[in-house]
Amino acid sequence: MVSKTAAEPLGRTEEEVAWAEALRGACEPEHHWRYRREFLLRNVGEPPAAGSAELRRLVSLSMVWANHVFLGCRYPPQVTEKALEMAEGIQVTGAPIHTTRDELVAKVKKRGISSSNG
Repeated sequence: MVSKTAAEPLGRTEEEVAWAEALRGACEPEHHWRYRREFLLRNVGEPPAAGSAELRRLVSLSMVWANHVFLGCRYPPQVTEKALEMAEGIQVTGAPIHTTRDELVAKVKKRGISSSNG
């Protein structure tokens, strides 16, 4: 077993960090990747086999979480809840604040402004 170093996230081994690094998207910004990598490493015991359903599910939930946090994407409530539960304890800095369509509609209704969409 390779020794752990302070630079490795969550005290993971070099092999575990290399496993996670192989899952990084080609165009994924460093800021997003740093947190998504933390999500992956927090939620994996033994790294699942390449191409396994377990790996696909973990990677998908990490993307759901990152897309929700950084891009404001919305998913079915049970999927979002699962991803947020798995991300509990991850302290994200510099994430944008998004206004949802529902929040915009509520503001318009509160002000009494009519919408052309009826």
